[in-house]
Amino acid sequence: MNPFTDQPIPLIDPRSCNGCGLCMRACPTRALMLRDGKAVVTDPLACEYSGLCEAVCPTGAITRPFEIVIAEEETNATHE
Repeated sequence: MNPFTDQPIPLIDPRSCNGCGLCMRACPTRALMLRDGKAVVTDPLACEYSGLCEAVCPTGAITRPFEIVIAEEETNATHE
């Protein structure tokens, strides 16, 4: 979770990140940067959680903690 907005942010495993920068180029809000040769979310307030960074990561270092699923609403119709 993003400690600033209660919104999730992608998790980046520094052991798997090779510092290629593809995630930074894919991020529409520029929330990612390289720090010490590894990708980090440097602007969590800007992160839109789009998943583009995760999709382009060649090493699988970026994951999103959960996926949002919209379920159909159950209706309880009563007949009178």
